[in-house]
Amino acid sequence: MNKKIIALAVASLASGVAVAQTNVTMYGVLDNMYVYSQGKAGVGGGTNKFSGLNGGGGTAGNRLGFKGEEALGNGLKAVFTLEYGLDIDGNNGIGTAGLNARQQFVGLSSNWGTVALGRQYAPGFNATANNDALEATDLGIQSSLSVYAGNSITPNSPARYNNAITYTSNSMAGFTVSAIYGFGENSSITERTPTPADPDATTTITTRNDKLVSTSENGSVGLGLNYANGPINLDAVYQSRQNVKQKWPAQTLGQGQGADINEWYVGGSWDFKVVKAYASYQALDNNNRGIVLGAYGNEIAAKNDIWTVGLSAPLGNGVVGISYGKLSVDNRNAPDGDSWGWGAMYQYNLSKRTALYAAYSYFDNDRYSVPVQTQVAGNGEGIGARGESNYTLGAGIRHSF
Repeated sequence: MNKKIIALAVASLASGVAVAQTNVTMYGVLDNMYVYSQGKAGVGGGTNKFSGLNGGGGTAGNRLGFKGEEALGNGLKAVFTLEYGLDIDGNNGIGTAGLNARQQFVGLSSNWGTVALGRQYAPGFNATANNDALEATDLGIQSSLSVYAGNSITPNSPARYNNAITYTSNSMAGFTVSAIYGFGENSSITERTPTPADPDATTTITTRNDKLVSTSENGSVGLGLNYANGPINLDAVYQSRQNVKQKWPAQTLGQGQGADINEWYVGGSWDFKVVKAYASYQALDNNNRGIVLGAYGNEIAAKNDIWTVGLSAPLGNGVVGISYGKLSVDNRNAPDGDSWGWGAMYQYNLSKRTALYAAYSYFDNDRYSVPVQTQVAGNGEGIGARGESNYTLGAGIRHSF
């Protein structure tokens, strides 16, 4: 009798271990390309040039990641992802260009959806990647226009939120709902106090060190709706940076006045098999009268809008894509500006995991816009100039594992 009890106890323990076992997958992308880029330097004359390798990735950001899940019973699972950037053409470890962690979160998943906590994608990241003929690449037209304009609805770092809680539903008749809130968690804010006669002027600088961390200043919220069914993909996104206040006087940061920056986006694609068509439109409304700087140190305008169209088609053992887009900038204290660009890329698949590719992009900025260029040139800065045009040629190889 005692032997049977012991055997049952051992079997029960073994079963418990099996149920609690976590399945972990290691994955990654290695993408490197040669880039040549050139553009007029603008004021002062001359020409900006870049020639070299871009080890951060051309058609996909380089990464090393780990993800896993543990079955907890009754359809409930614990899930996690740890994903880090790589720069593979130099003596660099994990983490590049200030984007050390692409994603890192832990959560619970069930038949009702997934709730997760950590650094995560906002809805605008996947939406913009879904609806661009050049996908979520640093060679993409929407990608460059949106990130240089300071938008957070972009397939780039601004669409990854720190200190975030997310909910993602399971697919229901092709519909998926997603939501995110990123806490500001600012313990120290430096503010400029304007004069009554000039709201943008500075009379004093006051530094406030709160005992309690603020979660309302610089918080971020996002809502997304995706419909994917057969050849059709549709996305609608709303994102907002709330009560924006940036530290001063660091050169890389401006100063908001505690108002919101609101954005919305609609985009879609339709796969006709012979050709796939893409289109998107997005808009930004910056309610701050003071200067707020976005990616690459560009001032975020009072308003902007971006539209793109594109086509892709299978060609041989690969796919060719072409995209066109335009950014319109509504400046508060200067004339309005525009930037536009087009690009093309061909990817040849050597296998399911390895591909060769070649790409070209061209951008033209007027003097009141922002210095848009492809992000693979000159570490993202220095090639594009206001009032001038620039172009980039590149070719590379990508391997996924």
